[in-house]
Amino acid sequence: MRAADEDRALLSEAALEAGRIARHYVGRDKDVQDKGDGQGPVTQADLEIDAMLRRTLTQARPGYGWLSEESADTDARLSRSRVFVIDPIDGTRAFIKGEPTFSHSLAVVEDGVPFAAAIHLPMKDRLYAAARGGGATRDGVPIAPSGRQVLDGAEVLATRPNFHDEHWTGGRPPVSQHFVSSLAFRLALAAEGRFDAMVTLRRAWEWDIAAGALLVAEAGGAIHDRRGGALRFNNVHPQVDGVVAGTRAVQAALLARLA
Repeated sequence: MRAADEDRALLSEAALEAGRIARHYVGRDKDVQDKGDGQGPVTQADLEIDAMLRRTLTQARPGYGWLSEESADTDARLSRSRVFVIDPIDGTRAFIKGEPTFSHSLAVVEDGVPFAAAIHLPMKDRLYAAARGGGATRDGVPIAPSGRQVLDGAEVLATRPNFHDEHWTGGRPPVSQHFVSSLAFRLALAAEGRFDAMVTLRRAWEWDIAAGALLVAEAGGAIHDRRGGALRFNNVHPQVDGVVAGTRAVQAALLARLA
């Protein structure tokens, strides 16, 4: 088996275990705390899943680096060729509210480029996975973008502020705006063609998008930062300059319209 396929299998199993932990907390006290500095909430489930993933994944791949939203970051990862990029729960606010759209987002990046990925939505019993050069799947079935060729009328996942006129040449593009709370889930939905594209113009944390970026690329879609540049991961400061992803035609049209 190729190394990317082996890592995809490893991440998929770990994501399913993360889902089992998350479901245990449904309907129970989640011990919600505020991380401060505008970082948002964290729950006991976030921390328990993070600890399980770090233990499981680094034991299986001791030579890989580690970057997770819920772990203290160090520069040790910068010297590693392959690095785990992990969000134990993407969409923590949705998880706290009991909404089913939170996900577990797990990726391996190699020299800054996504190598293997898994995104699991335990309350929807849905597992997305991808390996570089091996395609992308949902529950083992290959996925592909919608194939939409025109921007007018496209269905796009984004928060409302992303479509304020000042962000766009000629004003708001002629698309229909939709929202789900997890950035990883938005990327997965674009990868499988449930929506034509997704947009986030704010700087995005790597752990929110690394897995979804590989899903989109391996499914046959296009993904770049808001200025049309290639996404690179395992940066010193682990953020990228926004994300625009979707069918090749719709994504290109959105990038062309950005101010």
